[in-house]
Amino acid sequence: MFGPTGVGKTAIAVALSEMLRARGEDPVAVSADALQVYAGLEILTGVASARQRSQLEHRLISFLPLDATFSAGQYAELAHAEIDDLLRSGRRPIVVGGTGLYLRAALAELDLRPPPAEGAREHWTAELQKQGAPALHALLARHAAWAAEGIDPHDRQRVVRALELLDAGELEPLEEPSQLWSAELRHPTLLAGLTMDREALYELIDARVEEMLVAGVREEVRRAHAAGASQTARKALGFQELLAGDVEKMKRRTRNYARRQLTWMRKLAGVQVIDVTGRDPADVAVELLQGLHLDSRVR
Repeated sequence: MFGPTGVGKTAIAVALSEMLRARGEDPVAVSADALQVYAGLEILTGVASARQRSQLEHRLISFLPLDATFSAGQYAELAHAEIDDLLRSGRRPIVVGGTGLYLRAALAELDLRPPPAEGAREHWTAELQKQGAPALHALLARHAAWAAEGIDPHDRQRVVRALELLDAGELEPLEEPSQLWSAELRHPTLLAGLTMDREALYELIDARVEEMLVAGVREEVRRAHAAGASQTARKALGFQELLAGDVEKMKRRTRNYARRQLTWMRKLAGVQVIDVTGRDPADVAVELLQGLHLDSRVR
């Protein structure tokens, strides 16, 4: 189950789990989120609440120390092991997330990218200092538009990494990588993409940020900063903005990210898009359950 931040994925997964248990199944949520892996950023990254975790077991959340780095390749190994183990034991994995690459890494066999060629990182880091991330992002967009589309123009680390891969011939300028958008998955899967009216989603995102503030997200980020959070952990939406005290910029960045998530979702092969605007989580869960019933590939 994929969808933009704020769309209500966790609540829908919980509602679906109740229905699955009513028909004798034993569901477990497997997170496909790049930042929910960190213990100590639960408010900022929107980890399922204690109540939601009591209603539905969640795997691959809050297990990594803040100073650790983490990659999609490492995540893929863990996710494959979790999913395979659940299936072997007769349980139902519900993969839930908003990080597109992590969703694909959980569900498919991806050849994840090699380290950069010698000297490439130094070259692009120097160019970053001279030109700035938006200028390098524009350069990337001219040569590999599909890759640039999924990267925030101000995300220095990811812009540089993409240019390194382009130099190494690991990004095809003229076409999207077949693996990433292939319909081939490791196991038969109902791939559901949640969408919502854009303005309604933006209102929910703004309200969610305000709820985070009340819950103590500023203090959480300051503690993480003081604890030496890694560069990977600092990529969490709102981390730098909250350190700088700029809540409006955090809201703006989150809305932009949600827009990119919706764009990414439309490219998924075989995705069942479900509009959740104004709908109760249980109502959406019924539609998902019907999809499972109708899809003969999914047991």
